[in-house]
Amino acid sequence: MARALITGGAGFIGSSFVRHLLRRRTGLSVVVLDKLTYAGNPDNLREFEGDPRYRFVRGDIADAATVDALFSEGLDLVFNFAAESHVDRSIHAPDAFLRTDVYGAYTLLEAARRRPVGRFIQISTDEVYGSVASGACSEDSPLRPSSPYAASKAAADGLVHAYWVTYGVPAIVTRATNNYGPRQYPEKIIPLFVTNALDGLPLPLYGDGQNVRDWLHVEDHCAALLCVAEGGEVGGIYNLGGGNERANVDVARRILAALGLPRSLIRPVADRPGHDRRYALDCARARDLGWRPRVSFEAGLEATIAWYRDNRAWWEPLKSGAAAAYFRRQYGASFMAGPSAPPHRAASGSRRPRRRPSPRRPLAG
Repeated sequence: MARALITGGAGFIGSSFVRHLLRRRTGLSVVVLDKLTYAGNPDNLREFEGDPRYRFVRGDIADAATVDALFSEGLDLVFNFAAESHVDRSIHAPDAFLRTDVYGAYTLLEAARRRPVGRFIQISTDEVYGSVASGACSEDSPLRPSSPYAASKAAADGLVHAYWVTYGVPAIVTRATNNYGPRQYPEKIIPLFVTNALDGLPLPLYGDGQNVRDWLHVEDHCAALLCVAEGGEVGGIYNLGGGNERANVDVARRILAALGLPRSLIRPVADRPGHDRRYALDCARARDLGWRPRVSFEAGLEATIAWYRDNRAWWEPLKSGAAAAYFRRQYGASFMAGPSAPPHRAASGSRRPRRRPSPRRPLAG
């Protein structure tokens, strides 16, 4: 039976890909390696416990001993999802991004050099291209990363290319636009806005809200990754976009409209440093492989909102404790503290937004 290693498999995209792979490739077994940082959630993979084709290993991709032990078992496919990925956190603490995103990628590539694998897929981001004033970036466009996060991913992409050229590691790089869908940690814009709205809390919008992102549903991303892994050209780079460019303020308004809440919940906050204005990708190479995104942004967002509405037990603990303190530092107390939340109601058929408990009392979860 063929074997795949999924690093960062307990995170949002990684766990979605594990689910996608096990459901669509019955002749494949999966090993997940995850450090279980704040964004890695074992509950994302609970359904696979007891499946003989699935094994979980808790560990760090920057730990050579752990990585070498897994590669020594023989691997046909390696998908590197493991990364520190939140731009805001990279601005305040870039060292963690350098360790995981750059040194971690190096550690995996070194193992792949010593113990050959079938294919090594490096999951990257459109942010490596920097802001795009007009048109769209192709895979040959220059890299101009603006944040420490984007720079760490660009550095990893360079390492992957170097290990292909120098050592013949059969690697492919994919660069995707913003993902969304169920089980995304609620620091990213869509789950943050949805969960805040469900609790009647303000939606913190950077600057004038006109920053544009292209949205790709996580299921479409997973389908693209499998397509690239099985049909892509070794040494190649593949852009993966959803073709759904939206200004951040429009995303916020659509979320509020879906929940029957007023636009007054949108609250501008000071823009973050180096905030790219627009991302856009030319995805012709991936389309030449036969891949097409299938989930419209309207349908995908509606389903995502419904998932968070129906799964409070999953996300409420993630916004308590240390996470709540982080959100208050990042956006201010009014965006997380219940007593300041306006008593708005969601539309009929939705749950009523609930006030959060006072910070002086223990938070749920």
